[in-house]
Amino acid sequence: MGKTQTRIQKKNRETILNAALDVFSQFGFRGSTLDQIAKTAGLSKPNLLYYFPSKEAIHAELLSQLMDTWLDPLHDLDPAGEPKAEILAYMRRKLEMSRNFPRESRLFANEILQGAPQIMAAIKGELKQLTDEKAAVISGWMQDGKIANSHPYHLLFSIWSLTQHYADFDVQVRAVLGDSANDPFPDAEHYLETLFGKLLAT
Repeated sequence: MGKTQTRIQKKNRETILNAALDVFSQFGFRGSTLDQIAKTAGLSKPNLLYYFPSKEAIHAELLSQLMDTWLDPLHDLDPAGEPKAEILAYMRRKLEMSRNFPRESRLFANEILQGAPQIMAAIKGELKQLTDEKAAVISGWMQDGKIANSHPYHLLFSIWSLTQHYADFDVQVRAVLGDSANDPFPDAEHYLETLFGKLLAT
């Protein structure tokens, strides 16, 4: 696509990407087809191919957009803030992302499970660099006795896994809780605040 797009072209690209997000997050990259994406988007396959030359191109575009969104909460962890409050705020931001962006979370999880072929460079680059930076901040807080000592990387991994669980395993969570209409997030937030609050307490 050229740099200048009409309003309809922009709308169609957004429609395709939104439909692809539905399909990829449900079936994974390998289980998804262009025909499924076109049908979900309400477009013909030739029309879809006018905007994206392949399934791979759509997938790559979604993942590129996702990485920026995914890193935002970690960027917001403030080295000048109160340590425990900053870490708990980061946990809440990650949990809120699971509530608001469940399809994106499952897209990311599916990519990782496949060995991250599309985003390995970003994981080894921007994600690792940012995680190293914030882990160093957390380690400094621990060394200063502001929060309890633990492994800073595994602390971050725990936040990632425990918050993203509510998006990636939403069906299981709601089935086990026994009420598909119930919102699990308020109780999850309270539980995780208690859990990490106790872990960080000096």
